[in-house]
Amino acid sequence: MMNRRHICYLALIAFSFGAACQANKTAEPTKVRLKTNQGDIVIQLNAEKAPVTVANFKKYVSTGHYNGTVFHRVIDGFMIQGGGFAHQDGKLAEKKTDKGIVNESRNGLKNEVGTISMARTSDPNSATAQFFINVANNEALDFPSHDGYAVFGKVIEGMDVVNQIKAVKTGVQELLNLNPLSGELTPGPSRDVPLEPVIIEAATLE
Repeated sequence: MMNRRHICYLALIAFSFGAACQANKTAEPTKVRLKTNQGDIVIQLNAEKAPVTVANFKKYVSTGHYNGTVFHRVIDGFMIQGGGFAHQDGKLAEKKTDKGIVNESRNGLKNEVGTISMARTSDPNSATAQFFINVANNEALDFPSHDGYAVFGKVIEGMDVVNQIKAVKTGVQELLNLNPLSGELTPGPSRDVPLEPVIIEAATLE
């Protein structure tokens, strides 16, 4: 026959097990899978070091923003950049985004091979949806240089796909750039655009 101590002990085990199960059910996704026409890339997010950036990236994933976008800037020995442009009437047009986020480049993470960072303008706090994956150790992008570019995760699967993308042939192509003030699309030439589209067919949280 069990005494009170045994009953309390079993109750504690049951409570702990239930709490653990509930935590697993409600755990936040920590990975993003980019399904591209070159293969899949899986990114491990680092919400501990870059909470604002990760939340922002996951928001764009959840809303389907990245589906159908392309890697529009590819420079072997540097990085591959995407997440902002999609085909529209035969041309690559920049998609609308929310406002820029605070730059978390001081989080101690480095722009090393396989890491993912936010792209931005000369304004440190202008990053929205575009991102890039480093294919070299780009120390010049780390804080304090140019206020730094915020690293928020790393590729844990599909680095072979990244290396395949970095090697595609590129050239000059006209892109339709979005004016953030007027909302109008303005055509302009851009270098390092893949001659054959590298498409993010879907981005999903895991």
